[in-house]
Amino acid sequence: MSDKATFTPTALDRSSAFYVAGHRGLVGSAIWRNLENNGFTNLVGRTSSELDLKDRQAVFDFFAESKPRYVVLAAAKVGGILANKTYPVDFLSENLQIQVNVLDAAQEHEVERLLFLGSSCIYPKFAEQPIREDSLLTGHLEPTNDAYAIAKIAGILHIQAVRRQYGLRWISAMPTNLYGPGDNFSRTGSHVLPALIRRFDEAAKAGDQVVTNWGTGSPRREFLHVDDMAAACLHLLENYDGPSQVNVGTGTDITIRELASMVAAAVGYTGRIEWDSTKPDGTPKKLLDVSKLTESGWTASVGLDEGIRGTVEWFRANALSVRS
Repeated sequence: MSDKATFTPTALDRSSAFYVAGHRGLVGSAIWRNLENNGFTNLVGRTSSELDLKDRQAVFDFFAESKPRYVVLAAAKVGGILANKTYPVDFLSENLQIQVNVLDAAQEHEVERLLFLGSSCIYPKFAEQPIREDSLLTGHLEPTNDAYAIAKIAGILHIQAVRRQYGLRWISAMPTNLYGPGDNFSRTGSHVLPALIRRFDEAAKAGDQVVTNWGTGSPRREFLHVDDMAAACLHLLENYDGPSQVNVGTGTDITIRELASMVAAAVGYTGRIEWDSTKPDGTPKKLLDVSKLTESGWTASVGLDEGIRGTVEWFRANALSVRS
């Protein structure tokens, strides 16, 4: 069956088995909540201790047993600039193993609808802004996370290949920077927003007069609340079909310096904010063109101020259990 076969996406069957790979992570847990809130009654999830997605035979055995009709592949090894720069082999190898095992098992069992989640880091470092989906593979990647990006690009091409060779109506979604309840707040592995929340919250509690952040603060970034991302995933599964990945974001961005000020205000930090320009900034600007998503009938609803405040509240309520 070719990718040109007629297919019109429609509402998913709320009673069918729906596997969320990575259901305990930031994105996966939000997708799980969203599906529950939308009436799905047969959700399937396994923790990493219950199912190692790097174990190919275990993954195939799991699919044979659970027989999911729908799958969202949200499981991945993720981290910030420091983690990606320090452990590129881990980010490349582990993500490739997870993706290939899950996608191959899903193809063998002819999963009807599957959504692969990537990352906006797949796009070239100096891609024209806002970044369109067709910017993929048109330039050099950002060196600090190129290994992770290559793994995610491989996932997109895997989805496209399955569509061509087997005619399965699988799709890919590329979110911008995500944040929210369930995020990774570790000191060495977190992304910029949760890292800032932890840093400023600890400084506020300690009465520190100065907080120093990496880089110059000049890069511009787009941020999407994870609950919006979860809603977009279900929307795409029920309303979109095509080989191209779909950008998921808000369509607006701010500087990291502005973000730091917003986080400081949210946690009540009143000291000075300084910047260490000897540390890397990463990509200078990364704003997604979300017109494809908008045209399909979906837009984000959680404002950044509101989202940051809610994430700060969650972090404080769960301070003893978050990753350190």
